[in-house]
Amino acid sequence: MSNGIAYPVFRTPDPALALSVARRLMEFGREDGFSRVSASAEFYSVAELVRVAKRLPAGRFRAQEECGEFDGVPLAEQPALVMGVEGADLPPDPASYEGRLPVEFNLYDGAVGSIEDAFTAAIGPNRGEINWRNLCWPDAPAQGLYRECTHAEVTLLFNTRTRDFDEAANDHTVLVHVRSVNVDGHQTMEPQAQWLAGRVGLTVLGPGQW
Repeated sequence: MSNGIAYPVFRTPDPALALSVARRLMEFGREDGFSRVSASAEFYSVAELVRVAKRLPAGRFRAQEECGEFDGVPLAEQPALVMGVEGADLPPDPASYEGRLPVEFNLYDGAVGSIEDAFTAAIGPNRGEINWRNLCWPDAPAQGLYRECTHAEVTLLFNTRTRDFDEAANDHTVLVHVRSVNVDGHQTMEPQAQWLAGRVGLTVLGPGQW
């Protein structure tokens, strides 16, 4: 089983510009009718959660639970918010979220172009990402690079620089994904990330992340 690795290739405080750049890179590997897009985010504020839910009602929101909190409790009896609800069904009472933040948000497997603008406009100061997958990077035999589909993705991070959302940032980062091939501690496919970035006037900005 192989793994992918994602390299940062662009960073800006302007979310609309970040989306535009990410789309240019994504289009280089887009497969019509096959490529898909998803979005995810974390909300640490009830006010922000409610605001975004109104703008993205089709998204699924899932609150935190304490480890083992519902062990032995039938699924049908567990709180809907912990199981996951659509934005339109979020509880209106702020007390429902006590001890359950952050709330996770996901929109899965949409058609390319279906959610990106709305999500970028709604995300505000919250940490999140747009991810395009089922892409295919083309051959570049002159550079010793060959077609890659399994790990061809583009990710746009909002207000964070890691896919774990573990640190806030004041900017937004575009990542290009390639196959991870580690030889003696050296990623031999980093040149593919650099070549891909160069096709749209970008460059690798730092080490890759998983």
